[in-house]
Amino acid sequence: MKISGFTFLRNAVLNGYPFEESIKSILPIVDEFICVIGCGIDDTRDRVAGIPDPKIKIVDTVWNERMQDKGFVYGQQKMIGQFQCSGDWAFYLEGDEVLHERELDTIYGAMVRNIDRREVEALFFDFFHFYGTPDQLGVAGYRKAPRIIRNTLRSIAPDGLFWTVLEKNKRGRYPRAVSAEANIYHYGHCRKVKFMNEKLKQVGRYWGSEHAEFTGYGSIDTAELRAFKGEHPAVMEAWLKTQAETSFFQDPSYKLTLRDKRNRLRFWFEDTFQVEISKKHFKKLGLA
Repeated sequence: MKISGFTFLRNAVLNGYPFEESIKSILPIVDEFICVIGCGIDDTRDRVAGIPDPKIKIVDTVWNERMQDKGFVYGQQKMIGQFQCSGDWAFYLEGDEVLHERELDTIYGAMVRNIDRREVEALFFDFFHFYGTPDQLGVAGYRKAPRIIRNTLRSIAPDGLFWTVLEKNKRGRYPRAVSAEANIYHYGHCRKVKFMNEKLKQVGRYWGSEHAEFTGYGSIDTAELRAFKGEHPAVMEAWLKTQAETSFFQDPSYKLTLRDKRNRLRFWFEDTFQVEISKKHFKKLGLA
């Protein structure tokens, strides 16, 4: 069994991504790691090249600045990386996502266990989406998502987040997946405000919009937030001390939106009936 890891990056230093920590966290369980790096204005490429591991292979790209439809340029860059993967499994990890060292054996074991189960097309993870500070989580978005896909499938990425498996040339569907029995630690929304503001200014055009000045994480319904009671991956220790926000204050003028009210109803339903109904970009298989 061969495992390929991959990601794509651009101006990751300027935007405050823990990309070096992300790459280091996955290296122990992959046979190769494809890092697609877009032409930027910081030293992202030099830093990746400076990680002393021969598994890392850099692919240089130039982004299509005219592609401004719903983040499809992200899907393009993701697929450039996946097309370079030669493993049985392709393990996609975004530049602000990190694996915990305690779960590496579990993740590897899940790939071994399912390599000959052809009906298993992907492995999904539970997500810790840190919001505002590394001490709290946001739970309104997706909570589970596939990050490992069988590399013999005809799959494409409509955007950076998910995969579509193609059948009969014209029909697409989400991959059939089982749990990797592990977590992804997602730090994109607890980086310092200055980094988040820079990131939003850069990416808005790829979604056909412009972002207003980002002044803080407080414009949110606190009903979305939960305390994080676990332990962060060891590789994140320095980043958390120097690159993450350390305090959170809700904007006192914030008013609930219709989306917030719908989410509150969903949270009540989940708590009352002990079910989890967040958006999922996969079909869960019921395998023993």
